[in-house]
Amino acid sequence: MSLKENMDALKEELNSEEKFLESAIKTERFIKRYQKPLIAGVVSLLFAATGAIAYQAYTEAKIESSNAALNTLLLNPGDKSAEATLKNDNPALYDLWKLSRGIAQNDPLILSSLKNSEAFGVADIASYEAAIIKSDAAGLENYTKRQGALYKDLALLELAVHALEQGNTALAHQKISQIGEESPIYQLGQSLSHYGVK
Repeated sequence: MSLKENMDALKEELNSEEKFLESAIKTERFIKRYQKPLIAGVVSLLFAATGAIAYQAYTEAKIESSNAALNTLLLNPGDKSAEATLKNDNPALYDLWKLSRGIAQNDPLILSSLKNSEAFGVADIASYEAAIIKSDAAGLENYTKRQGALYKDLALLELAVHALEQGNTALAHQKISQIGEESPIYQLGQSLSHYGVK
């Protein structure tokens, strides 16, 4: 290597070291200038992560507690402590348990207490089942007029049967005609219309 090449290599090496030193100084100035906001940001991230982990642990503990309470209630429905735990930890699951208990016991009082439940489908099914247990034609009629009633077609069929028992075939035909063709109850309604209502 010639002297000139050695000098060029040395200059290039000094330039790269100078650039590195310059970027280190810029980084140090940036850190000194924004030290407090950077520390606050890191601390905030740590608090957020700790909070998320704690919330997840709390949620999982409530789920485990409500599952244990439900298992206890399935074995011993009279356990008031398990009932209170389930009601506090998971109100939707509590309402579902009460619904199953009301249906199993044919208890319209339990079912009526669920008419304002916020759990999906519980209030709807409770209204239908309470009307069926009480043989409440007016309750079934009101149920069929609800928007999005889950058992609307079944309630219409029940009303048709009730009308037949009363000897009102015109009303029975009217109720059966309200059952949609896409409904699984449609064929049953048509059979009732042809064989039972004539």
